Amino acid sequence: MSILSLSAVQIGLTKCISKIAGNRLLLALRDTFIMTGVPLMIAGIAIMISSVFLDPNGIIFGHAGLKLGALFYGDDEMWLASGMAARMVMLQHYCNYFINGTMAINVILIIVGFTFFGTRRFFPKNKEPIVCVFYAIAAFFICLPWEFTTNDVNQQVVTLSGIVNTRFIGQEGIFTGLLVSGLTIWIFNRLVEKNYTIKMPDSVPPAVARSFESLIPGCFTLLVFVVIAATLHAWFNSSVPEILLTLLQKPTLAVASTPFFAIVAVTTGPLLQWFGIHATSVWGPIFGLTWTINDNENIMGVAHHLYSTLFFNFSTVSSGGMTIAPIIAVYLFSRRMENRNTAKIALAPAIFNISEPINFGLPIILNPVMFIPYVLSWVLPFFGAVLLTNMGLLPIITNNVPWTVPPVISGILFSGQISGGLYQLLVIVVMTAIYMPFVKIANSINEKAAE
Repeated sequence: MSILSLSAVQIGLTKCISKIAGNRLLLALRDTFIMTGVPLMIAGIAIMISSVFLDPNGIIFGHAGLKLGALFYGDDEMWLASGMAARMVMLQHYCNYFINGTMAINVILIIVGFTFFGTRRFFPKNKEPIVCVFYAIAAFFICLPWEFTTNDVNQQVVTLSGIVNTRFIGQEGIFTGLLVSGLTIWIFNRLVEKNYTIKMPDSVPPAVARSFESLIPGCFTLLVFVVIAATLHAWFNSSVPEILLTLLQKPTLAVASTPFFAIVAVTTGPLLQWFGIHATSVWGPIFGLTWTINDNENIMGVAHHLYSTLFFNFSTVSSGGMTIAPIIAVYLFSRRMENRNTAKIALAPAIFNISEPINFGLPIILNPVMFIPYVLSWVLPFFGAVLLTNMGLLPIITNNVPWTVPPVISGILFSGQISGGLYQLLVIVVMTAIYMPFVKIANSINEKAAE
């Protein structure tokens, strides 16, 4: 492919992807999931500390790990009966408090973020988007089931009234939260734009005036959701989140748990990156509605999903393709001094999974020679990990690890087992070997060009 035709393809693809990535709805979703992901990451780190460092039966102190408990106390039975082990279990319990304040109320965080960012994107004239946030939260709680059945300690079915079913303020209510927020954004702000508001005298303080201005739009917005919730309860004896969970969220998550979805996600990611388009701008909102939900359910221990963003980050080491592998290949096999110097500079960032120096410095981006190994550096580690997990050689990934943790160490922390670190080490070796012939091809091309 000539340079001109390659540039034409890049320009066309960039325009197409830019339109998609620049969509206001996708931008609002992206900003929401980025912002709400921070407290979830804090909870994930706390749970990782709990399961890796504080678990008396875990990788450090347990029989299947380094066996430090038995080493200090003589045997596993004495270790588990010790006061130290009991204190570690207590600390594990306290780590779970992070879940209660983040993952367990994930929908509330998403409603706040999506209503705020959505209002700013679609109704920029609204100078107080936080008011719309209040009504979105109120509308969501109107839609929740406030009566549900459960089993008591004797396994007898009992009905609880006047209590929110907390399962719908966690992962199972995300679709409801987004739809309620979207409707609130549109109804409330459209009414404000049409001046269906109470105008207060200039002498009234601005904060009080804005509160009264939202009274009519807010009242009508909440009335809409009262009618929806009452109608569904009367016709189907069910609530909005229960119906949406059945009709939308479960089928979507079922599709996201298929190999086909994984193939599309993991192959298009490096294609976009190779053209210089950050894959997160396209896949971020999609993962937020699918694999990120799987993440949280895995961390909370309520499910064991194979496909998740945690698994994706573990197998490809966050930035994709074991960033350190092409650097090693260039340093070992390239005869071009400028490339070797680039590899030296890029090595320190690559240890912490920062790929930009090598991607744009070598470059790998828009470099036809590096296209094949770059795509393989995403696909092979991911599906290799899928195969080994299905064989029982790797565990389901349930720990959230910061993306800057170096390879091998992150593999151990993600998986909670030595096997996770060994897998990442194996991938580094394999991917270095795959990059090797392409580095040599680049040597030959450059030598011919110099003649």
